[in-house]
Amino acid sequence: MEWEWLKEFGKGMIRPLLGLSVVVIGLVMSHHLKLGLVGETSWSILRGSIQLCAMGFVIQFLFTQQNSIWILGFYLIMVGTAAYATGQRAKHVPRGKYVAGVSILAGSSVPLLMVVMLNVVSFKPRYIIPIAGLLVGNSMKATGVTLKSLRDDIKMQKALVETALALGATTSQATTQQVKRSLTIAISPLLDSTKTVGLVMFPGTMIGMMLAGTSPEEAIRIQLVIKCMVIGAVTVSSITSVYLSRPSFFTESYQLKTDIFGSD
Repeated sequence: MEWEWLKEFGKGMIRPLLGLSVVVIGLVMSHHLKLGLVGETSWSILRGSIQLCAMGFVIQFLFTQQNSIWILGFYLIMVGTAAYATGQRAKHVPRGKYVAGVSILAGSSVPLLMVVMLNVVSFKPRYIIPIAGLLVGNSMKATGVTLKSLRDDIKMQKALVETALALGATTSQATTQQVKRSLTIAISPLLDSTKTVGLVMFPGTMIGMMLAGTSPEEAIRIQLVIKCMVIGAVTVSSITSVYLSRPSFFTESYQLKTDIFGSD
């Protein structure tokens, strides 16, 4: 009986496997246009499928645990993995992995703690783990975009920043426009998708709940909570990454570090 769920899991994988036929269309078109993406696409699907199947077993195990230490441990693993991936993308930012880790941790934990304390979401693995994964994922994307945009924008406007510094501006004053622009680039896509939610697109969480049999009303209520949490997570992580990374672009004498803004 304990392994009955494994049998059901295997049966449930039949339809996803049949769904791969849709991917074949994309592979054929990619090959016809000689895009050189057939191998990468195939490997991505294979790797993602293996990871999702493995994660299914892990989550099934976590759902049966009563000790909250398992939830915390898995959450920290997600944050660490996200921090490493973001640090790789923002490799030209000093202490990129550290900045990403703190930013993602702050962005995902703050809204999660608030909704738990307000009893909006029950502190159970079935609820916390999926929501935490969603918050960490969105914080990771926002942090990566913010760090890369800030560094690239300062590099493109290096002369303008150095002129402001020469005229007595602080590092914060000299990079005000660059900071605003990087934060806008990171946060705006989420705000745009929020404005059109329900009209142009339906969120994956809501679709998943309705496919699982949840009433549309309940799915909408949960989706509203999650959407607000994601906006909070993205905002907190983006702003945190800016304030943690900006000082590392300058020397103690308030000059731009040439090694950071050299050729990529």
